Amino acid sequence: MTTSKDNLELGQFIPLHYHYNMLSDNVRMTSFKEALDYAVRPGARVLEFGGGTGVLSFFAAKNASKVWCVEKNPELANEARRILALNPFADKIEIVEADAMQYLPPEPVDVVICEMLHVGMLREKQIAVISSFKERYVDKFNCRLPVFVPEALLQAVQPIQQNFDFYGFYAPTFLFQDPVVIQSRTQELGDPAVYQMTTYEETLPDLISWDGILQINGAGSLNAVRFITKNILAVVVKENRTVDWRMQYLIIPLRKSIAVKKDDKVRIRFSYKPGCSLNALADVLEVGLA
Repeated sequence: MTTSKDNLELGQFIPLHYHYNMLSDNVRMTSFKEALDYAVRPGARVLEFGGGTGVLSFFAAKNASKVWCVEKNPELANEARRILALNPFADKIEIVEADAMQYLPPEPVDVVICEMLHVGMLREKQIAVISSFKERYVDKFNCRLPVFVPEALLQAVQPIQQNFDFYGFYAPTFLFQDPVVIQSRTQELGDPAVYQMTTYEETLPDLISWDGILQINGAGSLNAVRFITKNILAVVVKENRTVDWRMQYLIIPLRKSIAVKKDDKVRIRFSYKPGCSLNALADVLEVGLA
């Protein structure tokens, strides 16, 4: 049984204003537009899961012959219909009010867009939705899988010293950081270590786990860990490059700070299910001197 709390943690019904704000995210919008301009060939058939306002389906429809835009939230599906009707290519896009975990298109598709993403692959249903789709799609159509946008993801973890003082108010809590902005309140104590590299065409993990040793590059108080997620939206083979989108960094405070000095080794260990809550990851995060 799925509770309202589960839906909240999995991003089942993200408020409308959140989707509107995403339209103003220049890095996200330009990266997805570039990726879809490349990935969607003329005449392609496209399926989008978690369509939101429909903007990614709009980008895809420039070259596509047909786009199925799947959105479960009735209010958001209606809003997508309203907005898309104001734009070109609306006749190519069909808004499908359905559960992404169950829906399949009426015919094979060339590209699947799924942006049910959150840093760390937390809260949202990206992994579960794509895993379910791949199994059902092959069973129904008995054909090769389509191209996925994003194509892959890379995740890393980094030991840091974070200033949790806010005008005299000490609040060690979850923080999010813009990856393109210099973070003056954060001291990097070591280099990021990659803990996951996954392409969506391969079998996706039911569990994300890591147990590794990192070297400390400078003295400080290790009081938090920073999680980094880079989405590889498209691989442009002929130009030997990728179209990437780095999400906001996630900072998780430690229960107890650790005094470290240069060349110390620290062990970081965790294991969590994709789509789980921030607290679920924080509860299993273990950090200590090695």
